[in-house]
Amino acid sequence: MNGVLIVDKPQGKTSFDIVRQVRRLCKTRRVGHAGTLDPLATGVLPVAVGWATRLVEYMMAGDKTYLATLKLGVATDTQDSEGRVIEVKEWQDIDRASLNKTITDFIGEIDQLPPMYSALKKDGKPLYQLARQGVEVERQTRSLRIDSLVIDDFAPPFVTFTVRCSKGTYVRTLCHDIGQKLGSAAHMTSLRRLSCGHFDASSSHTLEELQDLVTQGKPLPLLTPAEILADWPALVVSGAVLGRLQDGVAPDMTDFDVSALSAGDRVCFLDEESLVAIANFTPGGYGKRPGDFELIKVFPSVRENG
Repeated sequence: MNGVLIVDKPQGKTSFDIVRQVRRLCKTRRVGHAGTLDPLATGVLPVAVGWATRLVEYMMAGDKTYLATLKLGVATDTQDSEGRVIEVKEWQDIDRASLNKTITDFIGEIDQLPPMYSALKKDGKPLYQLARQGVEVERQTRSLRIDSLVIDDFAPPFVTFTVRCSKGTYVRTLCHDIGQKLGSAAHMTSLRRLSCGHFDASSSHTLEELQDLVTQGKPLPLLTPAEILADWPALVVSGAVLGRLQDGVAPDMTDFDVSALSAGDRVCFLDEESLVAIANFTPGGYGKRPGDFELIKVFPSVRENG
C-alpha cells in the first residue's frame, strides 16, 4: 500500500495521533505526515503511506493557506489559547483602519522569531520541552514569505483572517506579532489549514470517513505517488531508457521534449502513470555523471494506486 491520504485533522489530536490511526487503518508502520499541525489546529494534513513516505519532504515544501482567529489584548506563553497568560494590554482603541495599515507590514518577505513552544531543537532537545521547564534559549529569526493576509471578520477583540504563506510560518507567532505591532498584545484562538501545497479541503477525509471505508471493506482514497507531485513537470519513460533509469542511470535530454524546462527544474519520471524517479534538470551533465539529469530518488515501478 503506497500513496497519500489527505486527512482533515480534528481539534485536540496531535499530528502523530493521526499517524498512529492511519497505521492501524493501513496495517503498516511505514506512515509519516507532512507539515505538523498543533493539537489546537484542524484541517488539511497529508499522510504518506508505504514508500510514498520518501516524498514527505517535497509535500512539506509547498505553500500553506490558513484560516485563523486571534484575540487582542492578551498574550500567552504559547502564543495560543492553550498557554498561560503573560501579558494583558488595552485593545479598545484599535479600529479596522489601524489593523488594515498594520497587516501591510507583514506582507512579503519577513523575519519571524520561532516560538519557544515549538518542535525546533536546541542541542537535540525540542524547544517545547525546555519551555515547559521554564528555560528560554536564544533563537535565530527565520526568513519566510507571506503572500496574502486578508481580514475576514473584525469583531474586536477577535480578528479572523486568511493567510497564504511559505512553509515554516508559525501563524500563532504571526498573531502575537500583529498584536505587538498594534501596540497591544494578541494570541491565536483557532487555526484551520485550508491547503497544503496543491492539496486542499476538497480532497480531505475525516478519520471517521476513513474508518467507515475500512469497516465496509472498501479501498482507502489514496492518492498515487505521481498525483502527489502532480504540480511538477513530468517526463514519460519507457523501454531501454526506463531500464537504465531503474538501474540509476540518468537519461539524456535528447530522449525527451525539454523545451519547457529550465536548468535546475525538478522533474518527475513516469512509467505510464507510475512514479519512477525524481531528478533535477542539469543539461550538460552533473559533474562526472552521465546524462542531463541529477537523479534525486529512484522508486519501484509499480503500476497501481497503492
